[in-house]
Amino acid sequence: MMTETHLRVAAYYAPRGRKRLHLLGRDLAQRYLQPSDLLVGIIGAEGAGKSTLIQGLFPGLELTNDDDGANVKQNHLFSFSEESFFSPHTFHLDVRYELAFHQVYEIVDAIHQAIKNNRRVVVEHFDLIYEALGYNAQIIFGIGEEVKVYRPSVFWPSPLAIKQEVDETIKYRLMAHSAEDVISFILKRDYDFTPPVLHSEVTHGFVMAFHQKPSIDLAELEKKVQLMIELDLCIKPDKGDVITLGQDSVPCTGKRIHVKSTGEIENFRLLKDYKYDPITEQYLLVGLVGREKLEDFNVSDFWREKYAIYFL
Repeated sequence: MMTETHLRVAAYYAPRGRKRLHLLGRDLAQRYLQPSDLLVGIIGAEGAGKSTLIQGLFPGLELTNDDDGANVKQNHLFSFSEESFFSPHTFHLDVRYELAFHQVYEIVDAIHQAIKNNRRVVVEHFDLIYEALGYNAQIIFGIGEEVKVYRPSVFWPSPLAIKQEVDETIKYRLMAHSAEDVISFILKRDYDFTPPVLHSEVTHGFVMAFHQKPSIDLAELEKKVQLMIELDLCIKPDKGDVITLGQDSVPCTGKRIHVKSTGEIENFRLLKDYKYDPITEQYLLVGLVGREKLEDFNVSDFWREKYAIYFL
């Protein structure tokens, strides 16, 4: 007998790197997914990291469509029948992708048929099929600036409202990630400083952690970043874990989670001092985008407790 959960919504900052998104997906699956969840909704904008999150939630699941291309084989969901005893237990369905090949009613019928036979369907872009389907998912993962987990009821929330929210917030995550990679590039180019591997998130921003306090002047670093923003350099995904920043190559494992050019990064600034965490003995460089006022960061309560587990 499954225990009833009382979850309404849980929120986590959405990591930008592939490995950290995988780890977050793993943790969310352990905390919130139940074997009885047959209809799982995934909602997010293009480039938000939906496919990467799904890989963490459901390791080994064959994706119809992901960041590296399209699966040219027909989705097995559409050939499923009651006699398909040895068919997979879990199917992935990218609604936006499948709408290029199937009518809405075909997608709805395929979902109905699978659920009727106790198969799980992970529906990417669930908001596009919700109204035609006629009922909500049992659990929804929305990914924008944050990853939010919802246990919908018949009253709340609407997948359309979730879609509106993630679309409004994703821009901050894209800007923060692009600014973070610009800083990493400048640290290497101008200071011969290997960028740190310890990264995390704050609202409308990012954090880099150092085991030793850098001798880099943050006001000078901020001006150099702002200059690259003014140059409006194009940002494009390249082969492998690399993006192109203008004419230069920069390592990145979340290469689609970016604005199209540096000129789209709004109101970038750095906190003028390195924040020190006396327990982890780390110095924190904090960058923010898109807001006029700097937050008052309480390192002990804010940083270590919530986000240190995602240092990668």
